[in-house]
Amino acid sequence: MPNLAPLKRQLARLHRDERGGVSLETILIIGAIALPILIWIIKYGWPKVRNYFDTGLQNLQNSSNNTTNGQ
Repeated sequence: MPNLAPLKRQLARLHRDERGGVSLETILIIGAIALPILIWIIKYGWPKVRNYFDTGLQNLQNSSNNTTNGQ
């Protein structure tokens, strides 16, 4: 049967190591704030932005057509 003491020591040392914990917590908090905002933008904001640009492009094309037809 293999000696598991070195493995246990490594796992205990890894468990005690808290370096990078603050960075990970910060990333998780930012993600928890950003994800709902992103979902809201995609679900509600994007259709309004798309319609705004579609209307602008249609107006531009109509103006271009009127200009080329001499109207």
